[in-house]
Amino acid sequence: MSSNISLKYINKLAIPALISGISEPILSITDTAIVGNIDVNPVESLAAVGIVGTFLSMLIWILGQTRSAISAIISQYLGADNLESVKNLPAQAIFIVTSLSLLIIASTYPFASQIFKLYNASNLILDYSVLYYKIRVFGFPFTLFTIAVFGTFRGLQNTYHPMIIAIIGASANIILDFILVYGIPGYLEPMNIEGAAYASVIAQILMALFSAYFLLKKTSIPLIPTFPFNKEIKRFIVMILNLFVRTLALNITLYFATRFATGYGKNYIAAYTIAINLWFLGAFIIDGYAGAGNIMSGRLYGGKHYKNLVNLNKKLIKIGLVVGFILTVAGFIVYKPIGLLFTKEPEVLQRFYDIFWIVLIMQPICSIAFIFDGIFKGLGKMKTLRNVLLLATFLVFIPILYALDYFNFKLNGIFIALTFWMIARALPLLISFNKQFIPLAKNN
Repeated sequence: MSSNISLKYINKLAIPALISGISEPILSITDTAIVGNIDVNPVESLAAVGIVGTFLSMLIWILGQTRSAISAIISQYLGADNLESVKNLPAQAIFIVTSLSLLIIASTYPFASQIFKLYNASNLILDYSVLYYKIRVFGFPFTLFTIAVFGTFRGLQNTYHPMIIAIIGASANIILDFILVYGIPGYLEPMNIEGAAYASVIAQILMALFSAYFLLKKTSIPLIPTFPFNKEIKRFIVMILNLFVRTLALNITLYFATRFATGYGKNYIAAYTIAINLWFLGAFIIDGYAGAGNIMSGRLYGGKHYKNLVNLNKKLIKIGLVVGFILTVAGFIVYKPIGLLFTKEPEVLQRFYDIFWIVLIMQPICSIAFIFDGIFKGLGKMKTLRNVLLLATFLVFIPILYALDYFNFKLNGIFIALTFWMIARALPLLISFNKQFIPLAKNN
């Protein structure tokens, strides 16, 4: 198996991964922008989309870690020229994760109101949150199916077909959002926030169908699970459990951020919704290169090409910093117009403009953290990722958040705390990687 780490090869994997990666935030941003401009209760609708989006992201990120686990195992076996041994693993993993998703729907659907009260939602915001969630949640199993298939493609060093699937899904969501939210005069009444939810679910179903088609058509990987379980299923489950704990810590961070923002008032949670979705967009843009790191590090690690692994890490850090600075500069250039895409409410815009600069200056830091996340996932070092995020959340983010809230920093405090949280995620991984792999590279 080739140990190619050229910039051309990195971009060949990263750019399609970047395009497919931003499909998820585009779904949320499309809902945010379109819902924020409806005629009926736009601020309350925007707040509800933000609250439900945070909760659904938690569910998707927790179970969606199958992508990283599958990708790590498949790419390592590919690097060792032994793919045949794990061909039945993806179908088994998909069976497990989609079964769990159905249990989650059954256990959260009846208690939607109680769940969103925990986010400080009340009155009309609570009503809209429950309405939106009870539609959106039915896209959950289809999203997890698609994510698992994407992990299989990544392990096979293929980011092209996930990109095609993501483009189809994002395009469908945008078109359906306009049709269902605003309606068609004389044909379809505006469905407002319900229309946004239905548009997302239909787009998620389309992506799942195309994922199944391309996997069966373009690879030799089956989709029907066979038993007994593959010998790597135990390692897969351990990876998932470590990533599960890690993602819980990540979502505790987002829960506290959303809860505090909601507590400051409807204009604050609406502004937070815009800012955090743009932050997610930046994260998923750099995730293309983090995805390349995931894919390539697993292959190089499986083939024991440690020197190339270290060189790959150095290249990806440089690329991450460049992309981060580009995002920062681009954000400042469109600072005012970008807010107007989401809302025309003066109070919401003022709150947004007060904190958007923090989102922008943290982009280079985020880039490094996300690059290392991708590399460590490719290496299968999920325990390290778990421990780092637990420390960053409970020893850095939450104490800083409470301290800045005490001094009435409000939204500024939330995003300052998020900045230090990202620093606390990046530095330990940088130190750990260098300590482990630089000695191995010297002896390679």
